[in-house]
Amino acid sequence: MTNFGVRSLRLVNPFDPAFREARSAVGAAKLLSGAKEYASVAVAVADCTLVVGTTAVRERDLQHTVRRLEYGARLIRKHLRLGRVALLFGSEKRGLSNSDLSHCHWLLRIPTDDENISMNLGQAVAVCLYELIRDSKTAKPDDKLKRANAAELERITTKLLEAMRSSGYLKRRPIADVEERVRRLVHRINLPADDTTAWLGILRQIVWKLGTTVR
Repeated sequence: MTNFGVRSLRLVNPFDPAFREARSAVGAAKLLSGAKEYASVAVAVADCTLVVGTTAVRERDLQHTVRRLEYGARLIRKHLRLGRVALLFGSEKRGLSNSDLSHCHWLLRIPTDDENISMNLGQAVAVCLYELIRDSKTAKPDDKLKRANAAELERITTKLLEAMRSSGYLKRRPIADVEERVRRLVHRINLPADDTTAWLGILRQIVWKLGTTVR
């Protein structure tokens, strides 16, 4: 991360003994000591307006757009001018869960040989970060339209789920992974930050009206 100028390391429920005993590479002690721990992916990416997950794909039935690294990196560089981006990596053993992936707008994959598609986590991070800075100037925020961050999208997701339950929609159409599906749906809207207040107001009014009707 320090090789490629990335300074913000966020960890979700790290294995404490390994994390506490970790030793940094030369020049990276400050980054490691400043790493922040979070209890969930939702909290870790709350201030990000774009969340990109990484995957080797394998045999998974993914519900997201999957982009090759070289193209995805260009999209990320462009978005960095608008807001904060989270690049999400899973463990080497299990990767990202479906719940983790539901917080992502889309996914990124490194093109590897079919005989061995899995990469060491540190190497995968280095390859991704190198591609992000290759042939690019430092991305600076500009005054273009700001997008809703993950925390705002999560509030809309929560309120939309509440409206679905209050209306009886989920009783007529039970969905096992409804929270993940609705979260993916909300992320695909690509909602401008200025519109979040209006959407939350609309959904709160619907929930309130459904509550008064039921009573």
